[in-house]
Amino acid sequence: MTDELLKWRSEFPILERKTHLISHSLGAMPRRARDRAKEFLDLWDEQGIVAWNTWLPYVTKLGDLVGSVIGADPGTIVMNQNVSTVQWIVSSCLDFKGPRRRVVYSDLNFHTVNYVWQEQARRRGAELVIVPSKDGIHPPTEEILAAIDERTAIVPISHVIFRSSAVKDVRAITKKAHEVGALVLLDCYQSTGTVPFSVKDLGVDFACGGSVKWICGGPGAAYLYVRPDRMKQFEPMLTGWFAHKRPFAFEMGPIDYADDVWRYSGGTPAMPALYTAHAGWEIVASIGVDRIREKSLRMTRRMMQRADEMGFRVNTPREDSKRGGTVCIDFDGAEVVSRELIRRGILLDYRPKCGIRASPHFYTTDEEVERLFEEIEKIRSAA
Repeated sequence: MTDELLKWRSEFPILERKTHLISHSLGAMPRRARDRAKEFLDLWDEQGIVAWNTWLPYVTKLGDLVGSVIGADPGTIVMNQNVSTVQWIVSSCLDFKGPRRRVVYSDLNFHTVNYVWQEQARRRGAELVIVPSKDGIHPPTEEILAAIDERTAIVPISHVIFRSSAVKDVRAITKKAHEVGALVLLDCYQSTGTVPFSVKDLGVDFACGGSVKWICGGPGAAYLYVRPDRMKQFEPMLTGWFAHKRPFAFEMGPIDYADDVWRYSGGTPAMPALYTAHAGWEIVASIGVDRIREKSLRMTRRMMQRADEMGFRVNTPREDSKRGGTVCIDFDGAEVVSRELIRRGILLDYRPKCGIRASPHFYTTDEEVERLFEEIEKIRSAA
């Protein structure tokens, strides 16, 4: 079988040394990321302060590139450092003093997001409604829908669950939220770059994610999408000088918020991270997420088949439409085995209530998938 996507393997030097099955946590570094970092350093070195004339437009340029991958219009994405900060910015837009103070999400959300909303409850009066999953694998969609009512301010949900790779029914949740006047904040971190979607088609009010995982862009380059009709509606409490309409006027007094998406930016952009992240976004945009998804589904189906043959528990939905790019498998001693796999150069991870998380990506070979299970068998046989 010819796999045209394997031509991209030469872009990722680590693949010459390691079997990289951990793009759900940290994507492989593109060779050109080093060139992008040098571009930033050269500008700094050669132009000094004048480099900002190039750097600031670059923030918008990268945001628009992100938008091309997640189906957002130009000018609707602002870059930031991480999803925790981005979620804090959105939460700071809301007033939890009135009757509409509920925040509804499931216990399958990533814990950093939960911490942000927990503090909104502890310090600002938000009322959390955390809907439990029955099995820790499948999102409790019907229960979430039932929990959303006229008292709900916002529904911050994960598109793909980190612990099981399950895909949430975002359309259904957004439809119910909007029917009762609530907002939806979609965390796309585990879907962007491996599951095709459009924030415009989904109709969400806000969306966020980053570059660390499937995008292969490294840390420090997260993003926030703001639906155009929501852009001027809110004034973030968590803010900074680049959110000001005239940041270089250096005005004291209350902030005069920018009219565009920069009002959600806060302080000075982390330019080195944005430059290195550009390489990964560029590659994913060039390949196309539809092509990445086609390969991912084929390889994850094979991984689940091999897990079944070996008698392992598969903690990932079987249906293609309900599964992201990761397969979670568990068995007695999985955590110990995962450490030995890493020692042998097979990069993956272990998570409680999940097991071993392994993720093929566009640069993964069929032989690498087979090697994973062969090595697991060897390790268990030697124990």
